[in-house]
Formats: sequence, C-alpha cells, structure tokens
Amino acid sequence: MRTLTLRQLRSIQAIHQHGTIAAAARVLGLTSPAVTLQIKQLEGDCGLLLFDRTNEGMILTAAGRAALKAANAVDTVLRALDDEFDALKGVRAGSIRLGVVSTAKYFAPRLIAGFRAEHPDVDIRLLVGNRADIVAKLGAYELDIVLMGQAPTEFPAQSTVFGDHPLVMIARPDHPLTRERQIPRARLLQETIIIREPGSGTRKSLELFFASVPGSLERNSVEMGSNETIKQAVMAGLGIAFISAHTIGFEVEMGRLAILDVVDMPVRRQWFVVSRKDRAESPAEKAFHAYLSQHGPEHLPLIGTLYPAASTAKP
Repeated sequence: MRTLTLRQLRSIQAIHQHGTIAAAARVLGLTSPAVTLQIKQLEGDCGLLLFDRTNEGMILTAAGRAALKAANAVDTVLRALDDEFDALKGVRAGSIRLGVVSTAKYFAPRLIAGFRAEHPDVDIRLLVGNRADIVAKLGAYELDIVLMGQAPTEFPAQSTVFGDHPLVMIARPDHPLTRERQIPRARLLQETIIIREPGSGTRKSLELFFASVPGSLERNSVEMGSNETIKQAVMAGLGIAFISAHTIGFEVEMGRLAILDVVDMPVRRQWFVVSRKDRAESPAEKAFHAYLSQHGPEHLPLIGTLYPAASTAKP
C-alpha cells in the first residue's frame, strides 16, 4: 500500500459519512468523477472492493471498514502532530474528542468547565453514549479520551483511575424496603428490579452482584435505556433500581428517591480515564490527563452526604 494517499482516505471517510459519492465530492470540494477515481485506484491497489453500491447508498465492505479505521487513525496522528507544532510555537490550544459513558454525563460538564478554566483555548467535543458505543468509537479512533467505569479489552488501551464510583439500590421514599436494614440479595429479588440495557456498565455490575443466583434478574426485571427513565420509573413506583450514586444527588436531596441499605452495597467501582495505547497523545490530551489526576475527585458527588452508611461500608 505504498501508493495510498491521504486524499483516498479522505474520500473513504466522506463517502461513509454522507452516503453517496456526489455528497462526498461536495464536502471535499472535488468532482464526483475525481472521488470515484480515488476509490477505484485504491480498490485496484488492494484487490478488494471497499464499498457495496446499493439503492440505499454506498455501504462499506469488510475491506472498507478496515480502510476507514486506518483513515481515522491517520487523522488522529495528524491532529496530534498539529497540536504538537502549536505547542512548540507557544500556542496553548488544541482539541480533544472526549467520550463519556451515560452515567458520567452527570459530572462531565463540571469537570470540563474546571479544565477549561485552566486551559481556555482547548476545544473539547463531548460525546455521550452507553459503554458499548463509547468503546466502539474509541476502537475506531473516533475519540481521543473516554471516561468510563472499566477499561476495554478489545484493543490496546491505557487507563488511569481518577475517582471512586459507588453504585447503589434505590426506591421510592415510601417503599417498605426503606425501613429495613442490611437487606439481603434474596429480598431484593422479590421486587421488580429496573435494569439498564445490555452493553451498559451499570448492567454488567448488577449482573455480577447477582451472579450467585443464575437467571435471577430475568425473572422479575424491567429493562430501560437511560438513567433518567429509570429514576422516573422508580419515583412512579414501578420498582427498585440499581444505579450510580453520582446520578441521583438531586433526587435524594429533594426526598424523591431513597438509597436502600443493602448487604454488600454500595458496590464500589472506579472511574477511569482511558485512551488507546497505539497513538501519540497531543499536548492538550496530556494536560487533560494531568488535570484529572490532580482534580478529578473534586468533581465527583460525595456519596457520604446522601447515604451516611456508605462512608463506613466495607469496599
């Protein structure tokens, strides 16, 4: 692939994003024949089709997905190089494509604001999604840094802890379980438990918590796709739920939700800042990592103020 060009990679990205050669050509400032030529030359060099031509548009083949991944990786390296040049020239700017799992969106804005106060010229583009989506985008070089509860294993990644992440069981304040202490797992399974969708880090943690009782969650659970929907469902009396303590501060303080006193809870996890090992960090990314190491915990809600028992519970 010694003849591979940046223009060819740009063409693949544009076609994938916009669906047709004509639309890609407009974005790239080229003619449709010129974009078609770029793709045909690359397909000829590699001996594989990069796109399936369908009525719905241009769809990436397996070879096309591999080429797109390479294009995204090259983009990442070039962005880092551009930031490095700016740093050498004394320009303290740059950009970070930051991904956070949906649970982290409750504190990510405060964290970003704190970082921007120290680095006002760094542009941060925030993407929120469930764990599976965020991992996929980091794997495809579409994100630079992610905040999540567990580092991915699908590709080489480096991760650093920047704070504790407690998970708790919640109910309406008038639920009978709020008057009980040291509630065992078996008692929880007598209630309808509202759970997150597959691919969610919170769902994985709950499945581990009930691992000693196979199939228990499937017997009496309701699946919902967001923390906000789950909180509303619990407040409406539809059941109890397992959720990050960092998502419920306002509702607990206002008396709309209560944290249950469950044996072996809170489940203590940790927050990680994660990036790929196989790419160079830009100066802006290094600054963000340094800020998290020093100030990350300051931006996390304190569970002890909501649930005093949690501050003395065993890890």
